[in-house]
Amino acid sequence: MKKWFGWSAAALVLMVGGPFLAVTLAGWDAMGVCFILFFAANPLFCAVCGAFAGRDMKKLWSLPVVAAALFLAGVWLCFEMGEPDFLWYSGIYLAIGLIFMLISALIKSKIKRNE
Repeated sequence: MKKWFGWSAAALVLMVGGPFLAVTLAGWDAMGVCFILFFAANPLFCAVCGAFAGRDMKKLWSLPVVAAALFLAGVWLCFEMGEPDFLWYSGIYLAIGLIFMLISALIKSKIKRNE
């Protein structure tokens, strides 16, 4: 349970704090921050989070869902509430997390069989 709270806190900081940072830097370079968040940092975090969740799927299966939901909450709070484009991003981040979770679980089971 300690691991779940740690990863959820990291997701909260990145997925909600990132859009807040982009809005705060609106006069400076908000578009660059958004590109880095939407196309690099968030997908990478979802992949790592999913790979970690695949190590113990029974307990950590909800981590990719939490990361995608926090992203959606963060961008809707900081940008425009109800914007449908952010639903697509959230769905893609969820898919990335789930795919990496399943790959990680498959690799773990293959290693366990070979032992």
